Order: sequence, then structure tokens, then C-alpha cells
Amino acid sequence: MSTPPGVDMAGFRIRDERPVELRAIPHPAVTVAVEFGDRPFDIHGATGRTRSESLAAGLGFTPFQVRAEGVECVQIRLSPLTAHLVLGLPLAELRGSVIALDELWGRDTPRLRERLHHARTWPERFALINTELVTRLRTGRPVDPEVAWAWRQIVASHGRIRVSDLAARTGWSRQRLWSRFGAQIGLTPKRAAVLVRFDHAVHRLASGHAPARVAADGGYVDQSHLHHDVRAFTGTTPAVAANEPWLAADDTAWPAHDGAA
Repeated sequence: MSTPPGVDMAGFRIRDERPVELRAIPHPAVTVAVEFGDRPFDIHGATGRTRSESLAAGLGFTPFQVRAEGVECVQIRLSPLTAHLVLGLPLAELRGSVIALDELWGRDTPRLRERLHHARTWPERFALINTELVTRLRTGRPVDPEVAWAWRQIVASHGRIRVSDLAARTGWSRQRLWSRFGAQIGLTPKRAAVLVRFDHAVHRLASGHAPARVAADGGYVDQSHLHHDVRAFTGTTPAVAANEPWLAADDTAWPAHDGAA
């Protein structure tokens, strides 16, 4: 079974029994993590502290710390164009939040965790996740075509498109696009563009590119503006962000790590 469009998955196993601190940062996708080794995440962020075997993090959350011990989990990245179907709620309701997946899927979450626990290989686990996602994608109403088009334009331009032009090109008024986009994606078009531009920049930093070059190529006025965005989204400096592993980053920014699948 192929992975549904707008879905990326990765498997992680951290064998170290000592607590490992990971920084989770915003990403232009909804991030879901399902732990199946009976080792809950200890999540500490701006809204407080919680322990859970699963989490769902909406677009635009503030950085938070994840403390893990011997964790085995599947991380799922969901495009906002499909995330509301999978999670079963408008993304505007998840904006800036990190919650336990159980709050959205109820008893289906522990059942999925149990099946993942008994699976013998990563391909088997990914197939189980795929089945769950496909089932959920069959219900619900997709986002408006105009909203989907605007999101894809923002992503394709790495956040550099003039968002003021988006409404005119959809045929909608600016007010209508901003309202519908915010309700269905969870961010305004402008904030979405800032997030996408930051994500592209921080992964270039993690790949070893110089901050000055990243700022120039990414459309930042100067390096200080890049520094400001990195600080705002990660809570740290570009130099630290480029070398720190975090749970909510893809394999471009995940250094060789014992246990990453």
C-alpha cells in the first residue's frame, strides 16, 4: 500500500535508557508521534507539562522539549491539506497546540499502539499507519480548492511568494481567502509563508550552508532577520539550531543517531 499524498513517515528508536532531551520545533505540517514501546513522552512547553504515549502538534506551535527514555515511535507528517481529515477537527482548533492523540482518536489510539507494538518490522508498522490514515481520509470534506492552491503556492516558493497576490489569483476577496485559509489551514497566509520560509532556511543551515548565504537566498532582508526568525521558532540561535537533533524535524536535520530507522 502506497503512502497517501501529503503524508510522510519515519520510525525512531532511542535505545539509550538514560533520559534524552529533544527540542521540537514548528514545521509546515501537522506532526503526529505514536509511541509503541510503553515509554511515554514527557512534554514540557509554554502551556505546561504533560506525559503521553502519543501527540499531535498543530502548525505554528511554540518550541517545546520532549524528554524520552528508550522510546520507540512512528512520526507522521501530515500536510494541512489532509491533516484535518485524519485528525477529525478543523486545524484552526489545533493552532499552536500540542495535545495527546487520544483526545482526537479516543480508543483507536491505544489500539493502534498495541498493533504497532506487536508488529515485527518497520514496514509492517508503516503499513498499519497507512491503513489507519486511508480509513480516516475517506471521510470528511477536503479543503477548498482555492485554499489548497494558495498553500501549494506558498510551499513551492519556499514562503517567498507575495501573499497579497494570492487572493487576486484565486478570484476571491482578500478577506474571504484570509478567513477560509485561517479556518482550514490553521494559520493566516502571511504566517504560513513565514513558517515555510523559516523551515527551508533552517534545513539549509542544518545541511551546512553559511547563515549569510541562507539569508540572501531565502529572501531575508539581512542575516539579522534570519536570526530573528530562527530565534522565534526554535528559541535558540542559528548556530545551535543547525546542530541540535529534535523530534519534529525530518532526516535532513537529524544527524546520525543511534536508533533512527
